[in-house]
Amino acid sequence: MLSYAVTFFIIAIIAGILGFGGIAGSAAWIAHVLFVVFLVLFILSLIFGRRPPVA
Repeated sequence: MLSYAVTFFIIAIIAGILGFGGIAGSAAWIAHVLFVVFLVLFILSLIFGRRPPVA
């Protein structure tokens, strides 16, 4: 998921350099959303992933 965020971020930078404002804004927004989702899932996996097994 983090790779998708980086990919959309790179697309946004390239589109911004070439002057495609709408595409750059959309790609940056998608990258931002994917990065936030990645962070939430990462934090949840840190919290719930290290539980000892219930016996």
